[in-house]
Amino acid sequence: MESYVQLPSINFRFHQKVVVQPPLTLRCNLSQYPKSPEYLDLKMFILGMGFVGRFFAADLKSRGWAVSGSCTSVAKKNELEELGYKSYVFDANDPSPEILEIVKDHTHLVISIPPAASVGEPMLRDKELVETILKDGRLQWLVYLSTTSVYGDCGGAWVDEEYPIRTTSERITNRLSAEEEWLSLGRNLGIAAHVFRLGGIYGPGRSAIDTILKQKPLSFSQKTRMYKNYTSRIHVADVCQALNASILRPSPRKIYNIVDDDPAPRVEVFEFAQALVEEKFSGHTEQYVIGRDESLVKGIGSRGEKRVSNSRMKKELEVKLLHPTFRSGLRSIIDDMTLSDLQKPRGS
Repeated sequence: MESYVQLPSINFRFHQKVVVQPPLTLRCNLSQYPKSPEYLDLKMFILGMGFVGRFFAADLKSRGWAVSGSCTSVAKKNELEELGYKSYVFDANDPSPEILEIVKDHTHLVISIPPAASVGEPMLRDKELVETILKDGRLQWLVYLSTTSVYGDCGGAWVDEEYPIRTTSERITNRLSAEEEWLSLGRNLGIAAHVFRLGGIYGPGRSAIDTILKQKPLSFSQKTRMYKNYTSRIHVADVCQALNASILRPSPRKIYNIVDDDPAPRVEVFEFAQALVEEKFSGHTEQYVIGRDESLVKGIGSRGEKRVSNSRMKKELEVKLLHPTFRSGLRSIIDDMTLSDLQKPRGS
């Protein structure tokens, strides 16, 4: 017999009921909670309160969740606490086990830090200790935020979560190891653990529009990406939407590609962003030169060429993208801008 639990209203476009099958022995069986939303004691810990972490934290906080997280400095800790989040300084190169005692008291966990070159996955250096501390805790669900770069160069082919991956670099090997370690931890603890492979993340304050308005020069890596035929990306609002969908539809050991529908080349994105800027702020900005340095062509080849499929995310998590393409995403960003945004110091 199926049991249904109605969770608090979410301002995203997908169904809000979760089906819990009796044979599934996971801590994330939501039937343990009272049905009245005000009594749902949901606590999220975000390991790595960066760009995605802050957006997701704000969404959860607005819906009554208690949200805590980690950062890398005291200055960032103070900033987060001013925003109303309990925060803790976490050094990936010298992780303290004390953070585990904090995580233990939370029901949900997002891991948004990359593996460290010297120590691998920082939180899981001592897996036995991690399991010992967390096994008697409240944790029900976790997701590790990985990257679509693990697929490497696929010659422009469409790739899904089952695509065979060649470990052609230490960076890819470390990412894949981290993915498997978090999935294994979830299995050992009896909780729903997931991996999200994210495309290039953009959103307010971090987009081609922001780069153009701030007249920021492109880094070497950004310049080389201008030559790629395909670049998978995702708006931060859709990352949050996918995270919410996974909480409602936990699926142990599942990997999801979190990307939009259009793996358009980066140069096309910048050209569209430039047109939007000129349309809205005509006469108030300098022309941004979207140059292609031909001297880079020989050195980059077809590195990282692939088109990443989001079919599983749409089918299993029932996510309907708010921004299916970069055009929609960039328009939403510039629509929220005013002339006062142009007067802010460059680089702010």
